[in-house]
Amino acid sequence: MADRRLRVFYTVARLLSFTRAAEALHMTQPAVTFQVRQLENYFDTRLFDRTHHRVVLTDPGRKVYEYAKRIIELYADMENALKELNRNVSGALTLGASSMVAEHLLPAVLRDFKRSHPEINLRLKVASVDELVSMIPKGKIDVGVVEEPMMDKNLLIDICQVDQMVVITPPGHPLVDRERVSAHALARYPFICREAGSRIRETLMNYLAGGGVYLDELNLALELSSVESIKGAVEAGMGIAVVSRFAVVSELEQGLLACIELDPPLQRSFYFVRQFHASRAVEELLDFVRGYCR
Repeated sequence: MADRRLRVFYTVARLLSFTRAAEALHMTQPAVTFQVRQLENYFDTRLFDRTHHRVVLTDPGRKVYEYAKRIIELYADMENALKELNRNVSGALTLGASSMVAEHLLPAVLRDFKRSHPEINLRLKVASVDELVSMIPKGKIDVGVVEEPMMDKNLLIDICQVDQMVVITPPGHPLVDRERVSAHALARYPFICREAGSRIRETLMNYLAGGGVYLDELNLALELSSVESIKGAVEAGMGIAVVSRFAVVSELEQGLLACIELDPPLQRSFYFVRQFHASRAVEELLDFVRGYCR
């Protein structure tokens, strides 16, 4: 393992905050400060300027940061290379996902992964995208599965799966005979959607606006807070809705709902979010999910 002082310094330099570094490292702030001072004493130079409530790297600090980054990456490469020599993958793996992903995409995937890797203990945490992203640097989850693209230079983000959004109706609805429906066709019927502030609602409204249909033109029958409640309302004949195809596989098989594709299509992607140096168990899971989705 790389020198602890160097790892602490690297985390402070990356976050430019002693407080945030302490949280990420699960240390107290005085302990973080002590480790940095130890390194400064070793090199006999100041690595940070702490003025006006800001933390800024000095010129020597920037040089140490460059080397620290390379050293830590080399240690991680060495650890991964040694782990590769052992084919047995074990340990605990914690995933984080939104409620929709956790309820509809992951159950079958995790079931089959567990069958092929019984020695890995799986845990799943359900949270919002913002919460999941904040959990990763703190080590609360190993990998997050999110439903929208994002930019974070400190995290590795990989595309996972394309999710097709479809119109769902009760069986026998006038739209059932169509292969595809446009945004204007949706405006002719009572419409059920997620509550204001939901990301999927924002995605849908942007899609409809691109087709020339705006919120005040919809015959908005209900605003509900979950996909499950939306499916129940559509089954009850209270309106139509747009949801992920993954969310209605069971209902389509049982004949409880019908689905029609949108014209033009509306698609979303899922993304894996993780730290740059993941464990072998994480890599095994990601490879498995990619193959499963294909």
